[in-house]
Amino acid sequence: MKMGRFQIAWVALGAMLLALDVFLQAHGPILSASAEEPKRFQYKVIEVPPDTQQMETALNRYGQDGWELAAAATGDMTIPRFVLKR
Repeated sequence: MKMGRFQIAWVALGAMLLALDVFLQAHGPILSASAEEPKRFQYKVIEVPPDTQQMETALNRYGQDGWELAAAATGDMTIPRFVLKR
């Protein structure tokens, strides 16, 4: 008995759905039902000398440890304070 085009399409669709089901069962759910835990940050306030070179040295040293500048409070530049986060 000859199969028509639509019958072939239905068989192919069924085979693809079966393959998809096997794949999803083997690899677990793609989307997790549980909510992701919110990101947690650490903060650090540092005081640095007002000299530009010493500021850069201090910020580069903290940057190598994963800290990034979040805010700067320079005031009158006698003792600049930087807020770092990671």
